[in-house]
Amino acid sequence: MSATGRAPGYERKMAHPDAEPTRPPRREQTDESLRNEREKSDTTAGEKRRQLEAEADAVVQVARERADEVLQAARDDADREQPSSGANPASEQERGRADVILARERAKADAVLERERAERRECFQVFLANERDATDANLMGERADADTTVATRDDFLATVSHDLRSLLSGLALSAQVLLEKAPTGASGDLTRKCASTSQRLVARMSRLVNDLLDVASIEAGKVALLMEESDVADVLRDTLEAFEPLAAAKGVSISTEAGLPPCVGRFDSGRILEVLANLVSNALKFTTSGGRVSIRVAREGNELRFAVNDTGIGIPEDALQGVFEKFKQVAKDRRGLGLGLYISKGIVEAHGGRMWGESQLGVGSTFHFAIPRSLSSH
Repeated sequence: MSATGRAPGYERKMAHPDAEPTRPPRREQTDESLRNEREKSDTTAGEKRRQLEAEADAVVQVARERADEVLQAARDDADREQPSSGANPASEQERGRADVILARERAKADAVLERERAERRECFQVFLANERDATDANLMGERADADTTVATRDDFLATVSHDLRSLLSGLALSAQVLLEKAPTGASGDLTRKCASTSQRLVARMSRLVNDLLDVASIEAGKVALLMEESDVADVLRDTLEAFEPLAAAKGVSISTEAGLPPCVGRFDSGRILEVLANLVSNALKFTTSGGRVSIRVAREGNELRFAVNDTGIGIPEDALQGVFEKFKQVAKDRRGLGLGLYISKGIVEAHGGRMWGESQLGVGSTFHFAIPRSLSSH
């Protein structure tokens, strides 16, 4: 391992073109950040070392120049004290030999200094490499422990969620029976009211269980997709049918872009419908009476692009990117956990796509997502 150090897992593995796309693990981002920090540290340390060596060389050079000046001054004084009959050949030879010896000693000192510097650099590189190997080993060990913990958690969550779903289904069925069998009169009205409340609570609990399962799947890079031939027009129609009553109750108009030709592709229509439902639900939530929500679809290159636009309150620029994080809510809303956009982004990325948003305070927001289309037209 070189001193720059490369933690295990840096190499990005390319998926086979026919393989199911998965969301890149967050560990790749951590490894990339670690590699960048190590390279930055190595560059900074190298520059500092070269600066110190240059400063040390400059001090030595000044000292030698001063020594040469003192020696030359002493020789000049000796020459002035000699008889005027002329220079002493023997003295000139001695000086020449002394200069050669001095130059040789200085060269030898320079070689020793450079060898010592090289040895120190090599020792530092070996020490740094060993330290980084130990860090990488600890990191891999911690990741292995984390993987074991997560696997245990996921198994537990899957078991509990399955049991919870069964219990919730039983509660929903019981509430439905109460609604159908409740007697007429005041006592029956109370029964129906409680049963309806139970149905709403059961539906909310079911959504929370499903959301938590989706988060676990996204973090594990194992989003379940049912890839099949689907028509975009069907997804848009189902979205409109689901939200038109709510939009009408709020006094908000909702529409889709008309005129899209039949467009069939291989994607999970249920999951894409879930993404659109999250986006439209958010748009309606923050759009007041008299506002508009529109859904647009366009084919651009090899992508199918969706956009949900609203004329709502908008999102501050510094908070826009954070809306895709877990448990992040721009406006506190006790009706949810702040997982909708995080899950939607995970679903889109599991399709090999991408999601982003645009917003302006007081004007509205537009959330886009694009998935590979590979579509055929009829």
